[in-house]
Amino acid sequence: MATRSTENPSLASGLNGRNLQAPNQGQKHLPTSSDAFPVAKRKKMGCPKCVLLQQELEMCRQENERLQAGCRWVALGGSSARWDTPWLREAEGFKDQGNAFYVKKDYSEAFNYYTKAIDACPKNASYYGNRAATLMMLCRFREALVDSQRAVRLDDCFMKGHLREGKCHLSLGNAMAASRCFQKVLELEPSNSQAQQEHKNATAVLEYERMAELDFEKRDFRKVVYSMDKALGLASTCHRFKILKAECLALLGRYLEAQSVASDILRMDSTNGDALYVRGLCLYYEDCIDKAVQFFVQALRMAPDHEKSRLACRNAKALKAKKEEGNKVFKDSNFEAAYRLYSEALAIDPNNIKTNAKLYCNRGTVGAKLNKPDQAIEDCTSAIKLDDTYIKAYLRRAQCYMDIEQYEEAVRDYEKVYQTEKTKEHKHLLKTAQLELKKSKRKDYYKVLGVGKNATEDEIKKAYRKRALMHHPDRHSAATPEVQKEEEKKFKEMGEAFTVLSDPKKKTRYDCGHDLEDDSNNMGDFNANNIFKTFFGGPAGGFSFESNQNQAPGNVFFQFG
Repeated sequence: MATRSTENPSLASGLNGRNLQAPNQGQKHLPTSSDAFPVAKRKKMGCPKCVLLQQELEMCRQENERLQAGCRWVALGGSSARWDTPWLREAEGFKDQGNAFYVKKDYSEAFNYYTKAIDACPKNASYYGNRAATLMMLCRFREALVDSQRAVRLDDCFMKGHLREGKCHLSLGNAMAASRCFQKVLELEPSNSQAQQEHKNATAVLEYERMAELDFEKRDFRKVVYSMDKALGLASTCHRFKILKAECLALLGRYLEAQSVASDILRMDSTNGDALYVRGLCLYYEDCIDKAVQFFVQALRMAPDHEKSRLACRNAKALKAKKEEGNKVFKDSNFEAAYRLYSEALAIDPNNIKTNAKLYCNRGTVGAKLNKPDQAIEDCTSAIKLDDTYIKAYLRRAQCYMDIEQYEEAVRDYEKVYQTEKTKEHKHLLKTAQLELKKSKRKDYYKVLGVGKNATEDEIKKAYRKRALMHHPDRHSAATPEVQKEEEKKFKEMGEAFTVLSDPKKKTRYDCGHDLEDDSNNMGDFNANNIFKTFFGGPAGGFSFESNQNQAPGNVFFQFG
């Protein structure tokens, strides 16, 4: 708070633009209206023009009395002088009342009384300084800056005025101007610790600005946010820093935080083009393209040269058009054209995470339709990397894994989906994948016999006949022990597979994923030779293998009864 000084600089330099000196310093006697026009001469005036002139002279007399009163105040020694006129006493009274309210932290009332003091004596630097301090406490830094500048214009040596001007500049993000103000204070008082500290703060803000600019060019948006947070700690009301932080938050996908910052600025200034741009950018990146375009257009209306809004608006319109065109040809089953259009849309704006995630998923669906499962899985994976909450991409990828029988991966994706959305449909998909996984870990009897899962009873019998003859141990009696062991194993698997698939009940249970080894008909007790004999007939008049020791190994002949 400024206190009454022993010298009033505004009156010393003059009131209402006049240079004043005390009468004892050689100033000539200021003329009055009676000096300029003697009474006898004024009585002779009767014309209207003379009446107007007389009124003007009366006003001049009153002003002259005020000036002379000011001279007496200066000559008597500032605050120690007696206040000879009501208007000077009134101004100082308003200031004292303002000081009292300031001490009580009633800054609104303090502001009102300082304003009254300024109205009574508009050339007093300390009154503007006090009101600037009050405005700063009310966080009205732009208005406080104006008052501080008025104060130092009235008195260039008003140290507190320079200090407050610097603080306002710094809070508003004008670190270079703030640094000049603090340097002026240090010129007036080199040991001023407050000015020294504030000068360091201004230097730090300039450094944070420099780092943020470099990191933004490198697209290291996290570091930009960090630098802006540090800068805002010293320049709390700088809209420029807040806008840069909000833009980087949007580019990092932190849309709610970015929207909050932009909305706060728009509440204070609804015409701020930068804040409108950031608000539109958040909507654009959340795939609300129509609403985003409205904000970009509004930003361009407020700031026609806003290049970022113009570019974002063009990208938003192009992205929407390509995506809609791709959807249309997909519905027409023109999958090649849909794949091309989705690829073109992905090249428009790599920063649009949510829209690009949808485009990748759409292209993955096209890849599945084109019977390119690996490509479809790759696109769905790209979509999930951009948006790990995108359920549709998980479902599409899981289905592709099911198609190529990678059941473990399919189960993992379906589990992720069911944890996020516990619906009956998702539960059914998960159970199906788990069943297929369980079935894939046991022997595949269909593969053992070399038939499809929809094979008929006759097809199963023919397959067994062919393969059982091929792998019967007697046929490989002359082979090496290793080969004999392998063929015996395959022969046993043939019998096991035929036992299950030739029995309708067992086949049904097998197809449903049940463990047949847990049944009352223990699968471990069956004999492959008995099955073979039953199928081809017994040894007395049935089918048998015979081998001639004189023949080369592996040569066998078949005998049918």
